[in-house]
Amino acid sequence: MANNNAGGSVDNTFRRKFDPEEYLERAREREKQGRGKSKSKGPPVQRKPLKHRDYEVDLDSRLGKTQVVTPIAPLSQQAGYYCSVCECVVKDSANYLDHINGKKHQRALGMSMRVERASLQQVQERFEKLKKRREPGSFTEQDLDERILKQQEEEEERKRQRRERKKEKKKEKAAEEEEADIDPDIAAMMGFGGFGSKK
Repeated sequence: MANNNAGGSVDNTFRRKFDPEEYLERAREREKQGRGKSKSKGPPVQRKPLKHRDYEVDLDSRLGKTQVVTPIAPLSQQAGYYCSVCECVVKDSANYLDHINGKKHQRALGMSMRVERASLQQVQERFEKLKKRREPGSFTEQDLDERILKQQEEEEERKRQRRERKKEKKKEKAAEEEEADIDPDIAAMMGFGGFGSKK
């Protein structure tokens, strides 16, 4: 395409021009309508500090199960893990754990991501509680040795049972092969059908 300008300069009139007064006027109109950034928000929401879960996270209930997925099914019945608090579906267990430990989920529960600082008294009480839980089933090296011996005996028993099963299968296979070696016509002429009974 040839340039029609006589001076040989580039025609750049297609570029947008920035008119500061036009944009100032638009901003003033937005503020009048209440859409500006000067929205007055209410008082900040006071959230509870983060606390540990008092329930067990169920990750194994659907393990190994098959499910038909339809696009019109409600969220709670779709494939994956459903969060009833946030009303969303997460596809795998790792992402589900990330979600329930994340900021969005905790805020929906009314908690901040800050942890309450424990006092000395609370830490001491926790230690006492853990000591009491451990004392009734005190554990010794003798208990450990007994458990190891018991486990070894069980393993040896399992190996012995496997060997016996293999021997039985070999015997059955050998008997079937012997039976297959005899020609059925000759066996019928001699008056016997077979030596072993099949189960």
